[in-house]
Amino acid sequence: MTTLFISDLHLDQHRPDLMAAFIQFLKSHAKDAEKLYILGDFFEVWLGDDFVPPFLQAAIDALADLSIEKYVMHGNRDFLLGDRFCRLTGAVLLEDPTVIDLYGTPCLLMHGDSLCTKDVEYMQVRKMLRDPAFQADFLTKTVEERIAFATSAREQSKAHTGEMSTEIMDVTPDEVTLAMSEAGVNLMIHGHTHRPDSHQLTVNDSPAIRMVLGDWDKAAWYIETSEGEPPRLTSIDLT
Repeated sequence: MTTLFISDLHLDQHRPDLMAAFIQFLKSHAKDAEKLYILGDFFEVWLGDDFVPPFLQAAIDALADLSIEKYVMHGNRDFLLGDRFCRLTGAVLLEDPTVIDLYGTPCLLMHGDSLCTKDVEYMQVRKMLRDPAFQADFLTKTVEERIAFATSAREQSKAHTGEMSTEIMDVTPDEVTLAMSEAGVNLMIHGHTHRPDSHQLTVNDSPAIRMVLGDWDKAAWYIETSEGEPPRLTSIDLT
């Protein structure tokens, strides 16, 4: 039995190829797994559990049909995933961060955006969007108003990203070390940065590993591990 981790699929109506790739991944890789973890940004945008866009229904149905343990974490694009989504899919919503027992090894799971502390402007926006009061007020708005807000926010995000250096948009090394030290782990898995890799570092004077999932654009990135086997970062070509 294996455990799988994916992140940053950014499913939306403009990329039907990604929807097809996700459904095929569930049928080919996940159906015989023990657990599947989706570490944020499953959707390009999620405007609230009371509004399920028709083009995302296939992903929800496919996830619901997957009869294994399923876990999902908020990303910066789908932070409004809630209880109804979990009922529809059979998934369990995880806190960000969360420590799991990965076959005897404590492992810290995160979406990863909270580690990008050098991007001060983004961190301020993140604080606002994750505020329960802001979210409660946002969910009182009409779907049309939410769509307009999301569209504007996405354009601002693209402009901001274009102005930032790659170093600023990546994780802050000291923040990574602090998060792992506070969690008491030597293994971390996260997404968000779209920079798939496995990094060797030192935490509390011991060797540690930070594994970064890639986004699903030209490849479907995932991490796979099983009892007695180290986590492996791999991908499926989508081009």
